[in-house]
Amino acid sequence: MIEHHPTAPHGAVAHGTPGQGAAALEAALDDPVWAALSGPHAHLAEGAGAGRRYPADVSPFCGLADHDDERAWRDLAALAGAGSTLLVPALAGTPPRGFAVTGVLPGVQLVATPALRTADLAAVPGGVELGEEDVPQMLDLVERTQPGPFLPRTRLLGRYVGVREGGRLLAMAGERLRTGAATEISAVCTDPAARGRGLATALVRAVAHGIAARGELPFLHATATNAPAIRLYEAMGFRLRREVGFARVRLPG
Repeated sequence: MIEHHPTAPHGAVAHGTPGQGAAALEAALDDPVWAALSGPHAHLAEGAGAGRRYPADVSPFCGLADHDDERAWRDLAALAGAGSTLLVPALAGTPPRGFAVTGVLPGVQLVATPALRTADLAAVPGGVELGEEDVPQMLDLVERTQPGPFLPRTRLLGRYVGVREGGRLLAMAGERLRTGAATEISAVCTDPAARGRGLATALVRAVAHGIAARGELPFLHATATNAPAIRLYEAMGFRLRREVGFARVRLPG
């Protein structure tokens, strides 16, 4: 079990003693989408019931308070509309009759260990904070590198940083799901012409530094078949916590 401590020494991620806080962290990591939509990202969530989702231009993820609760699925259906397709964590629950699972995206979840050394963005040559004015370049970089879902307002989910040279955005990384006790590092990508320079690694360390400074645990997801990325994250000091999946579910109608 991963244990978390609310304060970490500079440049490292610390873990504390077992207890109620550790149990809550584990539960949030088991379903970070719902933990985010019902917690730190509640102000972005569409819906206030047992089924919620992010706006379509922020993230494709939807969450349920209880995957075995038909009411939660009906709440999501009311938000999305008949015949829509949802992207939900593939947990143990089964969608009710009429909801069809059309596919599952297999992945893995990794969490930071004390071996992960972090560094402030100031230590990254060309490192910059990214904001609204940078969205066109961020979208262009994502289009060319395909790190995963990144939409026009995804940057509202958290802090995003990048490396810029000659006015061109070469690499970026940022925060996505926030549970309150842990924050996901996402959108890690590098321009093909700038690969091999360690830019993505440096940015992941910088994002993790900011997360740990808030007393939160950095974690991330990777496609299960992306062995090079998983090996890189493990070499940095992340530990494979569990296999995960995101299910595409088509609504009735």
